[in-house]
Amino acid sequence: MTTITARITRADQAANPYFYVPFDVPEGTTRIDVTLAYPKAEDCVIDLGAFDPRDTGYPTREGFRGWSGGARDRFFIATDDATPGYVHGVIQPGRWTVILGLYRVPEAGTDVSVTIALDTAPRALEPQPERRLPVRRQAGWYRGDLHCHTFHSDAKGSPELLHAAARQAGLDFLAIADHNTTTQRRYFHPQSSPELVFVRAMEVTTAEGHANVYGVDDWIDFRMTRRADAHTLARLVHERGGLLSINHDKPPIAWEYELPEADCQEVWQSTWMAWNWIALERWQQRLVSGLRLSAIGGSDYHQPAQLMPEGPLVLARPTTVLWLPELSEDAILAAMKAGQGYVTESPTGPALVMTVDGQPMGSSVAAPRLARVEIRGAKGDRLVWIDASGNIGTALIAADEWSHDFALGHAKGFIRAEIVAEASRERLGAEFLALIEGRELPWQLRGVNLADQAIRRALGNPVYIEG
Repeated sequence: MTTITARITRADQAANPYFYVPFDVPEGTTRIDVTLAYPKAEDCVIDLGAFDPRDTGYPTREGFRGWSGGARDRFFIATDDATPGYVHGVIQPGRWTVILGLYRVPEAGTDVSVTIALDTAPRALEPQPERRLPVRRQAGWYRGDLHCHTFHSDAKGSPELLHAAARQAGLDFLAIADHNTTTQRRYFHPQSSPELVFVRAMEVTTAEGHANVYGVDDWIDFRMTRRADAHTLARLVHERGGLLSINHDKPPIAWEYELPEADCQEVWQSTWMAWNWIALERWQQRLVSGLRLSAIGGSDYHQPAQLMPEGPLVLARPTTVLWLPELSEDAILAAMKAGQGYVTESPTGPALVMTVDGQPMGSSVAAPRLARVEIRGAKGDRLVWIDASGNIGTALIAADEWSHDFALGHAKGFIRAEIVAEASRERLGAEFLALIEGRELPWQLRGVNLADQAIRRALGNPVYIEG
């Protein structure tokens, strides 16, 4: 057993947000145990992870062996098993590193100690689970959550519990985007089925912004240290055929990097009241600038250690609804990239289907004439039409099953639709206030003032105007 100590200062943090503690692993090692100790406090938070000798520095393709952020102070990696968030398998001899993420360092600095124990007891070499590719061969509208977490990062609950929560919510697809790791796939690769299709995902998590990677089997290096590294991130994702989405671009964890070539933007994260009007406005301005970013939503739900009943702050609040020719991961990814769908407040939230001259959301139309919406479940609320100049029309939703045509005239850039709470506003506000009364607020709800904010119930993707 070896203990390595270090003094970490804010100068270290400023030079590089990642601090490496090297150690040597001899031939024949079958298990590595690591323990981190430091005086954890509000202003002192150190993240934890590991790389093996294949790490070539950012951006590496190989060598990642795990990440737990600030959620754990110890881990093990063995040939047959590993702590959630860490990769089991062959233990290569040579120079390994414990990586410390310097998330918060106090003004006076802090002492850290890393204790490493190596074991050579005989162990089996367990393979990684094979990926399953289920398909439900039926076209239609399918519902899912594209952002949630398990105990493979900083949640308390297992993938099994999250699977049960998804079935309880009536979802068709689910993306488990644990922070900076892909080891949750140990569970969901074998469990993906036509009843609940899992989408490969990972949340690239840094102090300067978060982004989700979809549809990539490989781990993606998250160790960005410069604002321009966002372009490297996009290249790494697209080289592997995946999608990149900018997450919750709003307080308190907005996107501070340069804007990369992203495919999607998480326009709605958690309850609408969690500052999502800011993310919506940033998406609108990017559309106005000429970018084509598909809007998606995700709950960012951190599964607790027990299955929770349905409610405002659980899985699939909001829900992303996509039109798919079949339910499969490939079809989900294609619809996400194309913007063929909408985001609604919950699995039973209002439906918002828009076409322009018969073309679906995500399409491009030259000289558009007529937009049409079909809405369900929002009687008494308000439909708002929006183009690159802002709001260009509105109508009261007169029935639970309601359709509406809108002559476009001189619409600019794109056309999209929103459902804004009117008849339902008082009820939704009361539910929110009852939810937070007497409770410690989740981080994303602190300081929210709803008095002057429109409450959206559903957001549709644009149809783009050519020329």
